[in-house]
Amino acid sequence: MTPRDGRLRTVLTLLTAWSALAGAALVGAAPASGMEGTDAGTAAAAKALAGKALAPGITYKELDIPAARGMARAHVLTVDLSNRHVRVDLLHSAAVASRAAVSRLAQAQGAVAGVNGDFFDISETQHPGVEATGATVGPAIANGRVLKAAVPDGQRFGPALPPGTTTKDVLGVGLDGRARLDSLALDGSVRSSSGRWALGGLNQYALPQGSIGAFTSAWGGVSRKRATCGTDIDRAAPCGTDTYEVTVRRGHVVSVAGTPGSGPIASGTTVLVGREAGAQRLRGLVKGQAVRIQHWLVAADTRIRYRFAIGGCPVLTHGQPLPGLNDTTSAVRTAVGIANKGRRLLLLALDGAPAFRTGLTIAEVAHTMRTLGSVDAFSLDGGGSTTMVARKPGAGAVSILNHPTDGAERPVPNGIGVFSRG
Repeated sequence: MTPRDGRLRTVLTLLTAWSALAGAALVGAAPASGMEGTDAGTAAAAKALAGKALAPGITYKELDIPAARGMARAHVLTVDLSNRHVRVDLLHSAAVASRAAVSRLAQAQGAVAGVNGDFFDISETQHPGVEATGATVGPAIANGRVLKAAVPDGQRFGPALPPGTTTKDVLGVGLDGRARLDSLALDGSVRSSSGRWALGGLNQYALPQGSIGAFTSAWGGVSRKRATCGTDIDRAAPCGTDTYEVTVRRGHVVSVAGTPGSGPIASGTTVLVGREAGAQRLRGLVKGQAVRIQHWLVAADTRIRYRFAIGGCPVLTHGQPLPGLNDTTSAVRTAVGIANKGRRLLLLALDGAPAFRTGLTIAEVAHTMRTLGSVDAFSLDGGGSTTMVARKPGAGAVSILNHPTDGAERPVPNGIGVFSRG
């Protein structure tokens, strides 16, 4: 990684002393209402974020943030979604169950900038012999196309969920061009002469107990066995032995198997994987039988349609930190904030250089995002995954803006990409 020249460093001034964050939540600051607010804290945040323009409607700034365990360095992208030349979308590989460096994903899709995304199935030490899929925890939508749904809460990789949140929570941008927090639930079914059954999963590394999951060409070629491991409340529980798999092509059963398989899934083909009661139902299907499979994601809170959505964890809603946020464990983090009634995004990635590696607690992340002007904020995967990239003016490729904690980029399954059409 080459030295970064000419970069502005600013100490972010907070209304309330950051020393108060040692084991406690920030109190006393008025809820932010976007950068257009007139209170002193919001004005200071606006001034702090008046960074270097990467493209029309996209700016970058580096900030030093005093935190409970020392100084943290933050890299912040401000994205103006009201600018007709700007959009955000999902950075992702060709398959849900695959990973690549953020810089590679951004470069391949032509993004001006980007950060890493959702938590994911990174290892399977609890299930010897089972392949880690690399697939994400939460729902994912790219350019209006549904890629996957959420795994059960108990199967989540990453820190514990705050009270009241689930793996179905997403940050998304609707067809109206505005960003918002929402929850996306799978609504799908399998219909045949044998009956009608609800789908419990779509391209997921873990299926609910007793359910049937659908795997499409978007999944990739990784083994589907992991989907039958663990339980709804215990990720480490053994893999199920009562399983069954049915392959449906162009609306008819073409093959069946007693165990989940692997290998690429052709376009127009869906592989149904059942566990426990779901496996018993699938055993009623025979080769040649007509089967109709439908699936989509339903926005629980807004019922709007999303062009882009990514999983993670809400930490700030309506200007207030969620109750129960961890305020003791500091780490390098990635987060995204929403301001100006969904017309502005703030993408934040902490620096993993040794001098700043203590990072922030989740509670500090929520307060940082609020101080920067966010009304809602969402925590993404952190630690070795935290990466921010951007294409500097005049450059032909993106470069890494922060120092990843591992010394190099960690391959990740998805991220948030910022695109300029001007």
